[in-house]
Amino acid sequence: MNDHQANQICQQLHVGFMGAGSIVEAIVKGITAKHLLPANSIYVTNHSDDARLRELQEQYGVTPTRDLSTMLLQSQVIILGMKPKDVASACQTLREYVTPDHLIISVIAGVPTSSIQEWLGVECPIIRAMPNTSSAVGLSATGIAAGKFASEQHLAIAECLFQAIGHVCIVFEQELDIITGLSGSGPAYIYYLVEAMEGAGQQAGLSQEISRELTVQTLLGAAHMLIATKEEPAVLRKKVTSPGGTTQAGLEVLQSHGFKQAITEAILRATERARELGAPYR
Repeated sequence: MNDHQANQICQQLHVGFMGAGSIVEAIVKGITAKHLLPANSIYVTNHSDDARLRELQEQYGVTPTRDLSTMLLQSQVIILGMKPKDVASACQTLREYVTPDHLIISVIAGVPTSSIQEWLGVECPIIRAMPNTSSAVGLSATGIAAGKFASEQHLAIAECLFQAIGHVCIVFEQELDIITGLSGSGPAYIYYLVEAMEGAGQQAGLSQEISRELTVQTLLGAAHMLIATKEEPAVLRKKVTSPGGTTQAGLEVLQSHGFKQAITEAILRATERARELGAPYR
């Protein structure tokens, strides 16, 4: 299935969201802003927060509901966006309504498709997705993986939906914990770097405003250089680094403090923690 065919299918879908948190809102915002689906084909429900459902209705025009039977009857795709501790009970509630024709997409960290399949008790296609918080501005780095009964067509539909909030990579499910550590937690590492660079600029004599502006633009420019040139980061780094110059002096300090190793260990530890948190659900 090509992108055009996937888009055509997506535009005919009705989608039901179980959960109404920030990731769900980001997906709804992306889908409606890009006119992938009309707002009235999107249903949203949660455990008990009616005020939150009204807020999403007022902001995006979606349909809030407490009627799971109608939502499942109308929707071809159900997106699970509740907290991990609530997913088992939610699936137990859903199991009388879910059919093999439904596509279930989970954005719940750590919970494997096999567990969701078991709780639902239905041989329906399930896909796991791991977006990040940059989905709020349409720039998520999202990994998606197919469960046992999910086909290439199901993956194409999920990819189409999540492209509304950023970039999508299709991976194996066992790789999603790594993606959690790399791009799921990744924005926090970048913000920490910005804190350090901005603080150093201020310590050297710049105002906070100027230091922030230049730091953020530097990161943005470097990211665009990687995308536009397709060169290896090491090659681009060496092009900036003149022998005996300012960049080399700065990099030598980073190297002396084990900068690269610290980043590596942070991502590996976050990956390990993702596996630990998911262990009770496996």
